[in-house]
Amino acid sequence: MPRQGGTVEDSGAAGDLTAPAAPVSTRRRGPLARWRAGRAARPRPATFGARLRRDWQLLLMSVPAIGLLLVFHYVPLLGNVIAFQDYSPYVGIKDSPWVGLANFQWLMLDESFWQATSNTLTITAFQLVFYFPIPIVLAILLDSVIRPRARLFIQSIVYMPHFFSWVLVVTLFQQMFGGAGLLSQILRENGRSGIDIMTNPDTFILLVTAESVWKDAGWGTIIFLAALAAIDQNLYEAAAVDGASRWRRMWHITLPGLRPVIILLLILRLGDALNVGFEQFFLQRDAVGREAAEVLDTFVYWRTLLTGEWSYGAAAGLVKGLVGLILIVVANKVAHRFGEQGIYKRS
Repeated sequence: MPRQGGTVEDSGAAGDLTAPAAPVSTRRRGPLARWRAGRAARPRPATFGARLRRDWQLLLMSVPAIGLLLVFHYVPLLGNVIAFQDYSPYVGIKDSPWVGLANFQWLMLDESFWQATSNTLTITAFQLVFYFPIPIVLAILLDSVIRPRARLFIQSIVYMPHFFSWVLVVTLFQQMFGGAGLLSQILRENGRSGIDIMTNPDTFILLVTAESVWKDAGWGTIIFLAALAAIDQNLYEAAAVDGASRWRRMWHITLPGLRPVIILLLILRLGDALNVGFEQFFLQRDAVGREAAEVLDTFVYWRTLLTGEWSYGAAAGLVKGLVGLILIVVANKVAHRFGEQGIYKRS
C-alpha cells in the first residue's frame, strides 16, 4: 500500500536530496563573523579630501563670513588683556604696566557703575515682561489672517520701523509726545495743560519700551512666523473636528509648537541682559538726566572712553560678559529641567 503524501521525488525541490548545499554565506556564523560582514557592508565615510572636493563651493561661500567673525569678534578679544593693565595707547599693550585686579576693585567701588547696572537690569526686566511677549502675540495674529494680500500688507507696515535709525525714532516720538508735540497741542486746544513725556524721568522706562516696541516688535515676529509655519496643519484640522475652539487650539497646539523657540530666544535675551543698547539712551540721556537714562553702554562711553580710562572700560566690558555668560548657563539649565534643549544639548 503506497504511503500517503507521495515519495521523495514527488515532494518537489524542498525534499530533493540532490539539491546543492547552502552557500557558506547563508550558514549560521558566529558573532565575530557577523560583525566583520556588517562592517564590510557598511559604507565607509568619505575622507577629508573627498569632502573638501565635494563641498568646496559651500566652504568658499562661508569664507567671508568666517573672516568677518574672526576679525571683528575673536581677534579683539585678545585686547581684553588691558583690563589688567594701566593701559596707555602711547606705549602700547606690551609696555603698559600690569596692575592686576585694581581696575576691577575700582569698578566695584564706583557708585555710578552700580547705578548704571541697576538701571540696565530694571529696563531689561521691564522689557522682558512688557515687550518680549508682543512679537509672539503679533505673530499669532498675523498667522490668523486668512487673505495673503492683507497679511503681506500688515507685515510690510510692522516691519518698516526696524529700518529707521534711532535718531529718526526719537525725533518722531519728540514730535508726538514732546512739550511742543502733537499730544500737548491737542490738550491745550481742549483747555488742558500740555505734558512733556520726553523729559520726564519717572516715565522714561515706559518711553524707551514704547520706542522699542514700535521699532522692533514687527521685525521680531519673523522667527515666530517661521515656527508657526512648521506646525503640522493636520493637528488644527483634527482639533477642529473634535470640537476644539480657536482658543483651545491656540493653547494646546500653537503655544506648545512655539515653546522651543520662545525658550531659545528668552535664553539669548537673558544673556544679553546687560546690553540694552547705546544710541537710544545716548540720544535721550541729557533730556531726562543721568540718574534715569544711564545704562552700562553709556556709562562706558561717558565714564571711560571720553576720559581715556581704557583699562577701566575693558574691565567693565569683561564684567558684562561674565554676567551674561552666567545668565545664559543658568537659563539653559532651567530649560533642561523643563525638558527643552535650550541653546545646547544636555551632556
